[in-house]
Amino acid sequence: MKISILLPYKENFSPIYAGAVSLFVKDTVKISKFKKFITVYGNTNLKKIYKINYKNIFLNKNIVQSGSRLYVNEFLKHENKYPSDIIEIHNRPNYFHLISNKYKKRKIVLYFHNDPLTMTGSRSITDRKKLLSNATKIIFNSHWSRKRFMEGIEGFDINSEKMSVIYQSTSLKKVNVKRKKKWITFVGKLNRAKGYDLFGNAVIKILKKFKNWEAVVIGDEPRKTLDFKHPRLKNMGFLNHDKVLKIFEQSSIAVACSRWDEPLGRTSLEASSRGCATIISNKGGLPETVTHGIILKDLNVQSVYSAIKDLIENKKKRLDLQKLSIKYFFHTNAVSAKNIDNYREKLLKTSLSINKFNTHIPKSLRILHVTNFNERHDGRLFFNTGRRLNNGFIRLGHSVLEFSDRDIVKHYKSFKDYTGSRALNEKLVNTVYNYKPDLLIFGHADLIKDNTLSYLKDNYKDLKIAQWFLDPLIKNGPDYEKNKSRLLDKIEFTDANFITTSPDVLNFLPKDKQCLFMPNPTDSSFEVLNNYQNNHCSMDVFFALSHGVHRGTLKRGKYDERADFVNRLVEITPNVKFDLYGINNIQPIWADTFFKSISNAKMGVNLSRGHPIKYYSSDRITQLIGNGLLTFIHKNTLYNNFFSNDEVVFYSSISDLSENIQKFARDDLSRKKIAKNGKLKYMKFFNSTIVADYIISKTFSSNKKNKTYLWEEK
Repeated sequence: MKISILLPYKENFSPIYAGAVSLFVKDTVKISKFKKFITVYGNTNLKKIYKINYKNIFLNKNIVQSGSRLYVNEFLKHENKYPSDIIEIHNRPNYFHLISNKYKKRKIVLYFHNDPLTMTGSRSITDRKKLLSNATKIIFNSHWSRKRFMEGIEGFDINSEKMSVIYQSTSLKKVNVKRKKKWITFVGKLNRAKGYDLFGNAVIKILKKFKNWEAVVIGDEPRKTLDFKHPRLKNMGFLNHDKVLKIFEQSSIAVACSRWDEPLGRTSLEASSRGCATIISNKGGLPETVTHGIILKDLNVQSVYSAIKDLIENKKKRLDLQKLSIKYFFHTNAVSAKNIDNYREKLLKTSLSINKFNTHIPKSLRILHVTNFNERHDGRLFFNTGRRLNNGFIRLGHSVLEFSDRDIVKHYKSFKDYTGSRALNEKLVNTVYNYKPDLLIFGHADLIKDNTLSYLKDNYKDLKIAQWFLDPLIKNGPDYEKNKSRLLDKIEFTDANFITTSPDVLNFLPKDKQCLFMPNPTDSSFEVLNNYQNNHCSMDVFFALSHGVHRGTLKRGKYDERADFVNRLVEITPNVKFDLYGINNIQPIWADTFFKSISNAKMGVNLSRGHPIKYYSSDRITQLIGNGLLTFIHKNTLYNNFFSNDEVVFYSSISDLSENIQKFARDDLSRKKIAKNGKLKYMKFFNSTIVADYIISKTFSSNKKNKTYLWEEK
């Protein structure tokens, strides 16, 4: 077995002048279970090398060919002689293209430590599509970097399992924060991009005002140095990594006020690991480096000065931040090394265990389920309500046949049947004939015609017909008349109708038809996360919307009032990290990418279109509560009929929501407790098996003794 790690050309794999990539590789390889099988390749022109299996690639100068290409060619010579099972390339997508062209079937992993859109080999959409197609895995150092990689890749397989986030990391040192010195520390290049001019001007004012505080600056800038002088400002120049960590151990406050979008930001990460009260700018991946810190909303000398001043004058706040930084720090070398070893182990496995399933099916109903199962979207919309209900029906022991109406019309369109509707209805009649279902259930199957249902009712007397409907039915709300018409279109032929709005607030429902509230079902095979147990969430609040699930991307000129609400919420909610999708030109996310993103958040806002109405919610509620995020719901939905304040958080206005978000962003214990209670309650009473049982029971007018459902009003 052999694993080769290729560093960037001229990346010093040495404690004398190590970069972030070398530190990450050194720290994770040192504790990897595959350590003895790993060889690190680099080009280090220093005598002192890290004590890890390392191969230095020496190059002869060549005026014609670039150093990088020569470097890769020399690496390929080693690979030809001693082939690797896995090649891991760090921070050079252009190396990847050269190597993957040579080794088509080799397992090659690419790590991004910088912004993918600034790097040769990944700037263009074409390059990034090639990387997605050819890489075995792509590892990003932050969720921000992964978002950047996906920009503009519409309609491509951006939900690939290939993409993962493994943070750069460091060791954790549990220092006694009460013994820290009154030091304010800045580490990094001493230039404007890193915000050193902001720090320098701010800290000079601080040192003049607070006579017992000192400033420590570590770093250099060979091009042009900003020079700030004060008797209590120590500029220590470049220091090796161990000495930097020692200084963080003694520092009370650390500042990382970059102007540029840092892909992650090692300074703030390491400062947090040593219990510094850390001040950061809201740039790039910087907010992902700290669990508890001060995030500057505005970036200028005054904001940096005010933040430092506040921490000096408010000792309790400073000590709390220091303690919390250590308590909840999770960017450890052990975590990153384990995540890396996990994917290596999967790639190196030659055989898979075979699960044996019990295929016994008891006597059951035959259910023909007609809805959009989205075959044409390649799994992007797999996690939908139709499949949740299918899971429930199957767990109850019933036989289910999927009939995907939208896919059928897509494939059966013709010149004679332009919409595909005629073929769809004929196919449904033939399927009923062959399958002989006991229950025909529809979900938003708008192209099924009245005369088809009339024919089926006339010819199959025992056939029960039901429909479920998820879209909003809010008067003066989005698409009200259209949605109302869609619901009523088939109601003449139904035995039961299930809607996600309370029927008693809708005045257009026919009194002679059974119209019932149905909660959005959760499913144990879909909602697999327990975010209240996850101490590694780097974002506070998750929110995502779309301009239509079938479209999949943002629509130019489309207006959604929720975007205004969320942008205003972000504006009035300081020091909280929001992870937003589907607004501000950030494309919506789906399937695996959605789960990867939601797994990184502590809380979620359940915000539906239109004004709140009794019991209505989009199906987003299942993904938030069901995955263990603390969920905020407007009190006018009356979900407090089902949930207590110990299970979800109810808000009455945007300011009330902002206050609650800030409160629980600081109170991890309460947040986790409420999120856990909410998930347990939702999974117990609103799961797909219970909702499926409810649909069958009500459609067949079954009055089972002692059978009650939480949402039924007494």
